[in-house]
Amino acid sequence: MRRRNLLFVTLLSALAALPAASQQGKAPPVTLYVEALTHSMAGMPDMGGMMGGLAGMMARRNGGGDSGHTIYPTTRTGVTTGQYLDLALHNANKPGAEAADQIPAGLNLGRSLQLLPITEERPEHATRPDAPREVSTEDMEIKIVEYWGCGAAVRPGQPKVTTIKIRGGTFDPSKGPMGMQGFGVQASGQVSRGISVPDSTIGVRPGYVYWPNPRDGRKVPTGARLAGDHQISGDGIPASMHFQVSDASDFMAKIGLRTQGELTDAVYLGWPTVAHSNAYFISAVGMQPLGERAYQMTSWSSAELPGAGAALHVSMSDNDVNGLLRRKVFLPATSTSCVIPRGIFAGGGGRQSGMPAMLQMSAFGPETFITYPPKPANPKQAWHPEWSVRLRTRSTASAILGLDMGGMQDQDDDDPQQPQQQQRRGMRGLLNGILGG
Repeated sequence: MRRRNLLFVTLLSALAALPAASQQGKAPPVTLYVEALTHSMAGMPDMGGMMGGLAGMMARRNGGGDSGHTIYPTTRTGVTTGQYLDLALHNANKPGAEAADQIPAGLNLGRSLQLLPITEERPEHATRPDAPREVSTEDMEIKIVEYWGCGAAVRPGQPKVTTIKIRGGTFDPSKGPMGMQGFGVQASGQVSRGISVPDSTIGVRPGYVYWPNPRDGRKVPTGARLAGDHQISGDGIPASMHFQVSDASDFMAKIGLRTQGELTDAVYLGWPTVAHSNAYFISAVGMQPLGERAYQMTSWSSAELPGAGAALHVSMSDNDVNGLLRRKVFLPATSTSCVIPRGIFAGGGGRQSGMPAMLQMSAFGPETFITYPPKPANPKQAWHPEWSVRLRTRSTASAILGLDMGGMQDQDDDDPQQPQQQQRRGMRGLLNGILGG
């Protein structure tokens, strides 16, 4: 089971991994990058502290430390229902100098957020002192079956099928990828050209300061507002770095995603319009065993073209969003429903395989640029910007396909008298079952 889980995660990571894009063009000496994410889990009501406990339980299972402490970046993907905020500041005047963001009261995080340097730690590949230095792996075969497009019926020309045969070798965990010896890969069938955009989220780099950080890793409270006045201060920060976040650039609303239908049927997806959303994208993937050391990975996306997948659930520019809309890779902002074709995940993601078919959905909000002084309309006029802000917003949702929780959500919404303790007890049991706890 552990080997299947590792294989599944490795495949998804490989599909989603993209190099960060470098900033191009004339840049002010001080730039603040803001990412605001809202994440929800379809059919699951906000459970407050219980969801924080779930995050802590997941962190402990993965060898994490303090479950109540978050460290930049948190907005790449939401783990539990809630709001996530990342701040990264580059100050060419004083690289790496501490800074502060005096925040509006509606953010409910005090008067200011301290931005500090973060040292990127190299991961330790060896797990325990008594762990074997080399691990032998067996031959493996993976069948990748790809579908795309909304609709109850599988479209003509689908699916595309690729078979990958992996010759086993040895792996030294202490050396990371360099410790792989003797592996071989042979692919056959139809391989889609992947659709992707550069993930321009700012990584942990020397000379930058960040929030959240090891000194201040508070979680953003539910219902917090980013909109309002912000003042950035610190050594080398211009005194003029004062700006306002508009309501349109605030945290987006949750995606009210509902799923309905068994895996043997067409699965209906519906959601109310998310305010300020420019586009939507949905993808799903499931995995099941086919035999001894043989597996099938089934993927689907809402795109009209093949090749779209988890790599598109990233922060991106308005230009990238608009380009994917024109190509009909993304759904337009007016969309409120989509259907997964009948039976494509049937047989996968059940209890026998232990790998539920998982769905991701993203709503892409506006990208906001603030520059001071503003760029003059006359291109011949001299312009020496002192600072700039780039702010992006997204709302994401996740769901377990075949697990119809719409009824439970309706009960939570329509029966406010239902004891909260009873709701939490039922949800805790369900989540423990999903996680095998």
